[in-house]
Amino acid sequence: MMKTDDLVAQIRKKNSFLCIGLDTDLEKIPAHFLHGEDPIFEFNKAIIEATHDLCVAYKPNMAFYEAYGLKGWRSLERTIGYLNDHYPEQFTIADAKRGDIGNTSTRYAKAFFEEMAFDAVTIAPYMGRDSVEPFLAFEDKFAILLALTSNAGAFDFQTEKMGEKELYKRVLKKALEYKGAENLMFVVGATKAEYLGEIRRMVPDHFLLVPGVGAQGGSLEEVCQYGLNDRVGLLINSSRGIIYASNGQDFAEAARSRAQELQYQMKQLLQQR
Repeated sequence: MMKTDDLVAQIRKKNSFLCIGLDTDLEKIPAHFLHGEDPIFEFNKAIIEATHDLCVAYKPNMAFYEAYGLKGWRSLERTIGYLNDHYPEQFTIADAKRGDIGNTSTRYAKAFFEEMAFDAVTIAPYMGRDSVEPFLAFEDKFAILLALTSNAGAFDFQTEKMGEKELYKRVLKKALEYKGAENLMFVVGATKAEYLGEIRRMVPDHFLLVPGVGAQGGSLEEVCQYGLNDRVGLLINSSRGIIYASNGQDFAEAARSRAQELQYQMKQLLQQR
């Protein structure tokens, strides 16, 4: 069970607020894994072993496991079990983007929080309060609400004005009224760094999960300039840029090297603060 204080303590200890996305694709991992019984888990395990001291969180994206049916779910189960057994200090995020009517959301929450023992799950807010609050009912678990995402299509809806305010601002404002809102975090894409200052003013104390640094072109320095708070308050996610730094026999060393670069930059930025 991971509390916010525990997460902040890990960030301070490691001088890192790096989250590594485990978006494991059988078409991209080194070929020698494909001959094993469980290639996805074995690849994930190797990445975790190579990087665990440089990051504070891991984020498996459900699509990369669901795509392989029961075998994929088994790989996911083994991955989260391995993390919880061997590295319980790591904050674990199920990148599932769930969100449905209340009783369905409760079942999703039970699946990820109780059955698989993740610390957090990403939530789509479109269906409103009764789709989000069931996730917030679980003690010391976190719902990470999509606010302003890193993809180009974010401008289709999220930045459109509804009256005087853009939709993403209405999402942020309304979410803070939900029961259990202290256990909310928010997704804000690194490619939207120019919006971060105002977002941070709206949610000064909440953690922001920030994808898009690296492969998608987001700037770590800009994100930190606008997004850091007194408790750091950021989890910077990198997926492809780390886990696919090499597809050869040196994949683990290459992943560690890339994670180490980001961790060093984070350490410097924290020291400057």
